[in-house]
Amino acid sequence: MAIVEVAQLVKEFDSGKVRAIDGVSLATNEGEYLVLLGPSGCGKTTLLRTIAGLEQPTSGDVLINGQVVTALPPRARQIAMVFQSYALYPHKTVRGNIVFPLRAAKMAPAERERKTTWAAELLGIGHLLDRKPRQLSGGEKQRVALARALVRDPQVFLLDEPLSNLDAKLRASARDELKRFQQEVATTTIYVTHDQVEAMGLGDRIAVLNNGTVRQVGPPTEVYDDPADTFVATFIGSPPMNLVPNDGKLVGFRPEHLLPASVVGADALQVKLAVDRMEYLSGDRHLYGTATGAGEKSRVIARLPATVTSEVHAGETYDFAINRNRLRYFDASTGLRTQP
Repeated sequence: MAIVEVAQLVKEFDSGKVRAIDGVSLATNEGEYLVLLGPSGCGKTTLLRTIAGLEQPTSGDVLINGQVVTALPPRARQIAMVFQSYALYPHKTVRGNIVFPLRAAKMAPAERERKTTWAAELLGIGHLLDRKPRQLSGGEKQRVALARALVRDPQVFLLDEPLSNLDAKLRASARDELKRFQQEVATTTIYVTHDQVEAMGLGDRIAVLNNGTVRQVGPPTEVYDDPADTFVATFIGSPPMNLVPNDGKLVGFRPEHLLPASVVGADALQVKLAVDRMEYLSGDRHLYGTATGAGEKSRVIARLPATVTSEVHAGETYDFAINRNRLRYFDASTGLRTQP
């Protein structure tokens, strides 16, 4: 296991006109599953590639277990990276792909075979060793890429959106496999994704990035329940957090906390909700409408779980409420969290 740290990392492109990473300082815990989450172009893949040594920073340092590795080539950093494309050799079998880095390291044949078999069995692909990549499903290719990385005994796994090529159903099962795999091998893992569902399901902690900077780092429940700013509040969550202007501040609350007044406790903010339309999604009802009472008249979304049986119809206005301990406040000009 290892601790990976970046210190005041800056990466510029186009002679300094584009700053992909803007002074990022971040450290993993030992054996942690850290997810880098953010929209396309936020700098998360550039940060991962800089940790791997595939990009050289403009300034700042990369450290692994306290040792500065900024000037070291990728092969000297004891990291293994799995790419979005899996990068398998199409002319080699699964066995040939997994064993390739061991051949390159001139490992003895018997040890190569032992490690290849061990990694294949761990990832449930022992029966596929003689197949070519074209004969595999997307999920099987992903496991081959992981096995090839695993046999190198890396200190750190770096995963760059490895599930993005899979369909929605397969991604769900692959997330479970990835989490169990990481827990079993107990190797520090940094995982890049733009998918908040992956981030919330996989990460011990999530680092939310935007415009080359880290906006918040914390456990999934923390970044969801207590966002540091309005970007995190609206980027994480589906539907996103409601933000209602009120006296120079923004009052934030999650859609699932805007509920019929009859099911909310006494210490609550009362709201009139004029419902425009409804959506039925996975047993929940999403209500889209206009709220008054939390601040200025604003468009909001309420999410009613199946357990809330109140009758609600589009075109009607209802008494809703939000428990006050669920309200979050942000500065309207900076977007940063503030006090009520």
